[in-house]
Amino acid sequence: MYQKKAIAQAVTLALAYAALGAAPAVAQDAQGPIQRVEITGSSIKRATAETASPVQVVSREDLAKSGKGTVAEYLQTLTSDGAGSLPTGFGNGFAAGSTAISLRGLGATSTLVLLNGRRMAPFARADDGQKSFTDLSTVPMEAVERIEILKDGASSTYGADAIAGVVNIILRKDFVGTTFKAEVGESRSHDAGTGKAALTWGKGRLDEDGYNVMVNAEFYGNQSLLNKDRAGREWIGHGDIRPWGYAANTQFGYGYITSGASQPTPTGALRDPKTGNYVSLPGCSQFSVTAAQDPAGGCLWYADQFRSMQPKIGGMNFYTRFTKNLSNDLQFYAEAGYSKRDTEFTLIPPSTSGTIAFPPNAANPTGIINYGNAILMGATHPQNPYGVPVRLRYSLFDVGPSTRSADNEFSRFVFGLKGTVAGWDFDTGLTHSQSALDLNYSNMLNMKVLQAALGDPTNALFPYYIGAQAGKNPAALYAALATNATSHSTTKLDVLDFKASRELMQLPGGALGLAVGGEYRHQSLDNPSLSGTSDGSINSSYVAAQGSQNVSAVFFEVAAPIVKTVELNAAVRYDKYKDFSSTTPKFGAKWTPLKTFALRTTYTEGFRAPGPAEFSPASQSTGNSAVRDPIRCPGGTPAAGGATQADCSITIGAVKVGNPSLQPEKSKGYTLGMVWDPFDGTALSLDAFKIKRSNEINPLSYVEAAALPTAIRNDNNLVVNGVAIPNTGTLLLSKAPYQNSSFTEVKGVDLDVKQRFRLGDYGRATVGLTWTHVASWVRAEKNGTRFQYAGTHGNCDTSDCAGTPKDKISTTVSWDRQDLNVTATANYRADMQNVYFAGDKCASQYANGSPAPGNCRLASFTTIDLSARYQVTPQLQVYGSITNLFDKIAPLDPLTYGGMSYNPMDASGAIGRFFKAGVRYQF
Repeated sequence: MYQKKAIAQAVTLALAYAALGAAPAVAQDAQGPIQRVEITGSSIKRATAETASPVQVVSREDLAKSGKGTVAEYLQTLTSDGAGSLPTGFGNGFAAGSTAISLRGLGATSTLVLLNGRRMAPFARADDGQKSFTDLSTVPMEAVERIEILKDGASSTYGADAIAGVVNIILRKDFVGTTFKAEVGESRSHDAGTGKAALTWGKGRLDEDGYNVMVNAEFYGNQSLLNKDRAGREWIGHGDIRPWGYAANTQFGYGYITSGASQPTPTGALRDPKTGNYVSLPGCSQFSVTAAQDPAGGCLWYADQFRSMQPKIGGMNFYTRFTKNLSNDLQFYAEAGYSKRDTEFTLIPPSTSGTIAFPPNAANPTGIINYGNAILMGATHPQNPYGVPVRLRYSLFDVGPSTRSADNEFSRFVFGLKGTVAGWDFDTGLTHSQSALDLNYSNMLNMKVLQAALGDPTNALFPYYIGAQAGKNPAALYAALATNATSHSTTKLDVLDFKASRELMQLPGGALGLAVGGEYRHQSLDNPSLSGTSDGSINSSYVAAQGSQNVSAVFFEVAAPIVKTVELNAAVRYDKYKDFSSTTPKFGAKWTPLKTFALRTTYTEGFRAPGPAEFSPASQSTGNSAVRDPIRCPGGTPAAGGATQADCSITIGAVKVGNPSLQPEKSKGYTLGMVWDPFDGTALSLDAFKIKRSNEINPLSYVEAAALPTAIRNDNNLVVNGVAIPNTGTLLLSKAPYQNSSFTEVKGVDLDVKQRFRLGDYGRATVGLTWTHVASWVRAEKNGTRFQYAGTHGNCDTSDCAGTPKDKISTTVSWDRQDLNVTATANYRADMQNVYFAGDKCASQYANGSPAPGNCRLASFTTIDLSARYQVTPQLQVYGSITNLFDKIAPLDPLTYGGMSYNPMDASGAIGRFFKAGVRYQF
């Protein structure tokens, strides 16, 4: 019964948005003429997809066989995706409600995502308050024809800012017919239900009718999944990991009391003015579900009592394209796209003791308020036994958990002409796209009301009863105290582009190709902060970014097959910003001594000017990351005088402010590889890569910012031999302004192998393997400090602290027999040292002080997914998939803040085995 209910809810949610989908690709005639195609990274059309640049092509078939429901889900399984990728479940991040890919772990900003070869407006809220990126959730999965991933950067056609590479998502263009698709899914626990419905319709054949119109629409919904819904799945979703040897005061634990300090607690804890220590008020059992309570007398509770694991999602994608042959040599086309995605994520209740940052003003020239010291319980408050104003630590369970709603709308329009004139193939278009994001954070606190209701006897709302006595409060108090914080953010992008290519002359190896092009684009960002954050009036820091840029660019590219076995290509691009300009070259060479073997190499330079969130003085953000307090936990050991193990892995905030003096980032990329078909049905490519991004724009690292004397600390200073040591209190906030760091350098190897087998009466099979090995991932600061992240849990300054495994491998085995296809995919992530950077002390410890997890390593993780499709009739197809077939449990990860006790890269191991089933019908 529960299973039926979960599925019904998911389908209802999906179909409530409506009910439409896409069709399978129309098979091409294998005996037809060779068509010249344009490959991502080059504007010169050629008869082969193998260029000097390493390009990974994901077909429509690959997407279908994967069992993944969205483009983002699939791309985040790529072995080249790394730290800085944004999964759906990261609901407490800056850009909650979005998804993104981060090639080479260089961040979503350095990965250029295109739709049909053109840019899209970025998500309307920068990740980490800094990084503009394209939201993959706006792409209609059912309309995708193929995806091309260029792994060496691109400096000619698309932009020098594609430092880590290009992801070009190509949608269907010439579909005829009608296809309906519907699917549902749920986990083995009969929850986390999903539903999706889609319709694709197309009419008109370009070659015969001179036109084609295609419409695709899809509607989907996902149920919310809470961490407590996985209470029986070992450590998954548990904030309390004491059963596995850890201390009580982990990053998701609250309410515990230490010397001179206390975490927020649902009973309220008051600071004894004589001892300086906190004392919990009674009534813990009616709030906390934690059985083994704090021996120091606190009311211990954990975030999984409230927090979501996966958000509730409802959305739709719409895409249409119209193409008309105006003559034999001229074609008009137009595209329109619209996406709406509503995401809801639940967090813990608010507390009285946050440290809030905002732009300095006359009333507060520091721009920082430590409410832990400013919020006091008045001397005459009925719950205050001390007779003097005292500090308190209180988590407002009576107000309830905060819910973050992110409603994003994206639209995109393209009008273009393409054709042939005087031997030139040309394509020109005008693109407008924009993204609008509405944030609504519920149960935020009006801090002035809170301060008065607790401490001002003359205020009409005094006294605010807390904890066990909160039932005495009138409704008027909560009406004044609790508020919804909202914001409306937009980004806009307008682009006028032109490109043309032709063959100039015949060389010994073939035709010399030339391409030229240019573009003008205007992009703007208006990301105001949440209401009430400009002066610290609510319990949330100020996060805002404003600004605009105009960019002009031209490029030239040549492809020269100088002899039959050697092809050289070169490109140069010139970009002009208001304050900066760049000339970035790209060179490539391919030598094919045998029909089955080729060597290839590329060199490319990149350039990225500071974005509005980075250079504008009106931009400011406060991010959070886990660090080791260098004062209270030197060398990884709690300092004498009151420090605890919690100081060795503490989550702090860091204020980051736009810097108009920033200089552009520059990069150099190199690849060297081979393509080899040693046997019949075998295809192999091996490419070494190196990318060095210099002068890169980063905030001062959290590790360094934590050691600065400007860091904000509480006043529970360490006390040694009866003497308090100044400025040694619990670390709360640091200042990490944007700066041009020295460089980041990434080196590694990509391997791609495919083998096809003919099995006679038993059909055919294909085995594929992709492997990315990261040999080195180094970030260097201006002072010469170098951080090696390869094989470690760092870089924890980036997004969700997911880490940088040295190896990621994806292996696929696919079997086809008549109308049946079965595909199994194994995804492997290597183990990682649980350190912030190579050579550092272990980032986590067990309660007994020994390194954690075992041997200070996060275990490797492998899952196997299975999918099957069966063509019942020429019109009807049924399909299904099982994600995490063997229900593997993700390794316990005590450091990441992207998932509760599991790494966000291992989300399928947290959710557990997941089933999907669907039908596709072609009319």
